[in-house]
Amino acid sequence: MKPQPAPQIFEGRFVTLTPLDVAADLAELYTISHADAAATPTLWRYLPRGPFACAEEHAAFLREWQATPNVIAFTVRATGTRQPLGSISLMSIRAEHGVAELGNIWYSPAAQRTKTNTESCYLLLRYCFEQFGYRRMEWKCDARNAPSRAAALRLGFTFEGIFRQHMIIKGENRDTAWFAMLDHEWPQIATAFHRWLYEDDSIPLGRLIAESRSVQARA
Repeated sequence: MKPQPAPQIFEGRFVTLTPLDVAADLAELYTISHADAAATPTLWRYLPRGPFACAEEHAAFLREWQATPNVIAFTVRATGTRQPLGSISLMSIRAEHGVAELGNIWYSPAAQRTKTNTESCYLLLRYCFEQFGYRRMEWKCDARNAPSRAAALRLGFTFEGIFRQHMIIKGENRDTAWFAMLDHEWPQIATAFHRWLYEDDSIPLGRLIAESRSVQARA
C-alpha cells in the first residue's frame, strides 16, 4: 500500500495551495466565484453543486465536500499576494492501489487562461508520483465539458473512454469522460511541465509533452 496523502501547503512560483479552511476562506471563495453574473453560470455548470444563492449555502457544500472520504480540498492563492484564485482537490484517493484523482477544480474568471491551473496540477501530480510513488492519476469530467477535456489532454492525461450514464448531477444524466496519467509517463511529462512553467512558454505545453513522448518512443 502506498502512503495516504495529507493536507499540507504546496508553494509554487505562481500559486500556493493551502488546505481548505472553510471559516477563513469562504468569503473570498464565494466572492470570486459569484461576482460576475455573466460568468458565474458557466463556472459552475459542470460542478456537482452551485452556483449558490448565498455564502451560507456555499459554506454548507464546502463542509460536506471536505468531510467526504478520501478528499483533500485546497484553496488556490497567488504566491506573494495571497489573492484567492480558486480551488482544486485530490480526491478518490485509493492508497492501497496508488491511485488518486485531480478534481472539483474551478478558478475565478481572472485566473483562467493563466498558469494557475497548470502549476496547481503540476504541484499535486509531482507530490503523488514522486513523493508517494503513486501508479496512476486520474481526471474525470462531464463528457459535454469540452474545456475540461481539452485541459486534460493538454496536461498530458490520456483519454480512456466514456462511462455512459455514470451518475446524476443536478438532476441530469452525466456521461463521464475518463483520463489518466501513469507513473512511467510522468518523468517526460514533468520535464515538459517544468520547461513550460519556469523556462520557456513559447511552445505550447501540449506540444512539449507530445515531443517528449515521441523521443521516449524512439529510445
